Amino acid sequence: MMDRELENKAAFEGEVNITSEPHNGVRIVEAREDRDLSRSLKQRHIQMIALAGAIGTGLFLSLGGALQTGGPLGALLGYAFVGAVVCAVQFALGEVSALFPITGSFVRHAELIVDPALGFAVGWNVVYGTFLSVPSEISAALVLIEFWTDKYPALWITLFILITFLVGIVFVGVYGEVEFYFAILKILLVVGVVIMGLVIDLGGVSGQERIGFRYWNNPGPFVEYLSSGSWGQFLGFWAVMNNAVYSFAGVESLSVAAAETQNPRQNIPKACKRVFARVTILYLLSILIIGILVPSNDDGLNNYSGNASQSPFVIAATRAGIKAVPSIINAIVLTSAWSASNQSLLTGTRILYGLALKKQAPQIFLRTTKYGIPYVCVIIQTAVATLAYMSLSNGALTVFYWFLDLTAAGTLVSWSVILINHIRLYQGLERQQIARQELPWSHGWTPYTSWAALVACLLFLLTGGFSVFVKGNWDTATFISSYLDIPLVLVAYGGWKCFKRTKFIPLDEIPIRGALDEMTRSPEENIPRARGLLKLNILWG
Repeated sequence: MMDRELENKAAFEGEVNITSEPHNGVRIVEAREDRDLSRSLKQRHIQMIALAGAIGTGLFLSLGGALQTGGPLGALLGYAFVGAVVCAVQFALGEVSALFPITGSFVRHAELIVDPALGFAVGWNVVYGTFLSVPSEISAALVLIEFWTDKYPALWITLFILITFLVGIVFVGVYGEVEFYFAILKILLVVGVVIMGLVIDLGGVSGQERIGFRYWNNPGPFVEYLSSGSWGQFLGFWAVMNNAVYSFAGVESLSVAAAETQNPRQNIPKACKRVFARVTILYLLSILIIGILVPSNDDGLNNYSGNASQSPFVIAATRAGIKAVPSIINAIVLTSAWSASNQSLLTGTRILYGLALKKQAPQIFLRTTKYGIPYVCVIIQTAVATLAYMSLSNGALTVFYWFLDLTAAGTLVSWSVILINHIRLYQGLERQQIARQELPWSHGWTPYTSWAALVACLLFLLTGGFSVFVKGNWDTATFISSYLDIPLVLVAYGGWKCFKRTKFIPLDEIPIRGALDEMTRSPEENIPRARGLLKLNILWG
């Protein structure tokens, strides 16, 4: 009994050495990350962190734009299609991460499975994007604060930077707890506005008649976008899909902190499977509700204030005479912005730490606190967060958003790499004659869905800025945000490949057998199945 308690304590503090001898010269879990990082993120943390990341400000503020562009049915179908792509990405990520539970997730997977140069290029692309996401989210939080007061903007920015830094620098379990409760707030808000929407639609508010699906008949289920007729309706649907991608952005960071997760080979697959279903259902329910509450040609959808007043839920509640809803939504969206800032900090610092492990970033970024936090990474990202002060000047803010636009397509690049990693893993299994069933988590259909999702991601990537090619619709900022990230990643890939003379990993050299042997030598303790009332837990159980 005493031995078991000591073992559990060591595992919690990240002191259990789960590494094995390198297979073919490749170590799966680096000794340094296993020694220096703390395995403190539990199953409920991982699942709710992914939920918190996916249910961001876009769900509450941007769905009106989807309704306006695609119509109620076009928006619903667009988000459903992207939800299916997210399903494929999540399962691909889960299967590879279960085999290779390492810090840096798909970035390090690319190095092991595809080419070290690809890991370098995508890794720095993610680092750049997440580093700039923190000041971007803090600027968004400032706009939300201005819903109540426009006083002391510099003070609010300082406060958000300080709080984000504190969450990032302390014990990683604290971050897990903060995100856990933020996710619960968001889910409660989504459930609340869905119920509110049903009450309003069915005429449950005094003085309001039943709405039903009248707006699906007039102005109609689809909206013509940039053209007329069926082609214009299709373009509206396609534009919704391109925008929906960024609403789901964040789900790919689920396994970034795999080396800080307890029992990652069990918990990460569970999170991937369950988070996809919950996020997709919440999004589709929300889109369905706003599609029956607000017509796609409503003038209120032209509000681009950046706070709760532009939410279609607020538009519907205000017209129904429910006065408290705008402030409630604004408050929860404020926590969403803060949560997104925290998640960007976690993702950016762990990817940077992973790059440093493979000598693709300065070694100073490997320094950690006694609690397993890569504090140099946290400090440098916090320093970049001070760019949020640029939002106090209109001219500086324009420059800042130009920098931010450089990697706006980074989500699709990351998803594509996750899918390529998965496809290469299965090709390696076939070449090395290893049965799929030997993997810690696998499905017979995922090799096919990964190919389909990869084609979809590449189509989204290439058509993300299609509107600028329509005559009279050119916009330089849209073109840059849609396409500049592609050559940036290609240049980084080619540059590192030439500089380090890296090679494309042959299928028979992918360290699958080494990872399986490591898993056998250091088995995880089985997680007990939920019993009693815990079986009713549909969020993280």
